[in-house]
Amino acid sequence: MVFDGIILGLIVGMIRGGLKQGLHAFGQLKLKGGWIFPVLLLIQLVIFAVQDQSSFVASISSYVFMGIYIVGMAFLWMNRNQPGFGWILTGVFLNFLVMAVNGGRMPVSLQAASVLDPYYVDMLSQGTVITKHYLLDESTRLPFLGDIIPLSPPYPRSQAISIGDIVMNVGIFIYIVQLMSGDKKKAEKNKPLETGSSA
Repeated sequence: MVFDGIILGLIVGMIRGGLKQGLHAFGQLKLKGGWIFPVLLLIQLVIFAVQDQSSFVASISSYVFMGIYIVGMAFLWMNRNQPGFGWILTGVFLNFLVMAVNGGRMPVSLQAASVLDPYYVDMLSQGTVITKHYLLDESTRLPFLGDIIPLSPPYPRSQAISIGDIVMNVGIFIYIVQLMSGDKKKAEKNKPLETGSSA
């Protein structure tokens, strides 16, 4: 669901700050440890690509994802002064917490998963490992933090999300909107008042 917050933030950011201002803001983007995020994203993409072909990668994927969460939270803490990053950090921590107490995997309720592809639901029901997810059951700890919220049409994408996902996307939305419209607000605030012509 991370992409939802990004897309909505970009749309609102362009409306408030304009396309030119928004692109300029992203060009001037500076974050502490800015290289960390793309590296973490690349690692996740590699795992998604090879886990079906490698039983070893599949067996260690949950531990790798936990490591990604820890490094990601460290990155967010380093940049906690940025608008919205407190929300993002809180959301990531909630997802990390429920995974940490459930063997490194995110529990998904059957009701929430019912809006997804039947093939995916069948794999969950059979207990087949799907990266970092598993079917929520009676032994699940902190089940209310799992993927228990179903989204389906008229929502653009059918998906199962967690409370942490929602909190995280609120932060992403705030950050992008502030980033894309911040300079414009400053310029308008500092703009000298127009004075009438003297007689």
